[in-house]
Amino acid sequence: MRIPTCLLLALVLAGLAPFAARAQMDPAPAHPELRGVFDDFGGEPGLVALMDDFMARMLADPRLRPFFVDSDQALVKRHLVEQFCAILGGGCAYSGRSMIESHAGLGITRADFNALVEVLQEAMAGRGIPFRSQNRLLAVLAPMHREIVER
Repeated sequence: MRIPTCLLLALVLAGLAPFAARAQMDPAPAHPELRGVFDDFGGEPGLVALMDDFMARMLADPRLRPFFVDSDQALVKRHLVEQFCAILGGGCAYSGRSMIESHAGLGITRADFNALVEVLQEAMAGRGIPFRSQNRLLAVLAPMHREIVER
């Protein structure tokens, strides 16, 4: 059973107060306690495969395609792999810009952000990543909406 995205985000955000300030300062705050989750994702090779699938799904989704069709997709995927790997305690370093810098001027709405989370959930489920591990990652990513959503 899939939890509606808005409900999942509300649940995730409710449990995130301790991490919120840290996530705002660092687009890839390391959480060594999530190393087991990193393993559930298949390590770095699993994250690469996930991002390949995720990008394909975003380009196929009419809500998200406009944000990615003209982007450097290989660079976006690389930065996402680095970010998720660092967050999940995989020892990677994130080389991308801050979330504010990366998303400034794109006019991303709450609906756009929710669509991206939905597609990410579909990609993670499609790769067989355990639901609990998906939620642990989403719990760290959710506060970033404050730096991404503009309107």
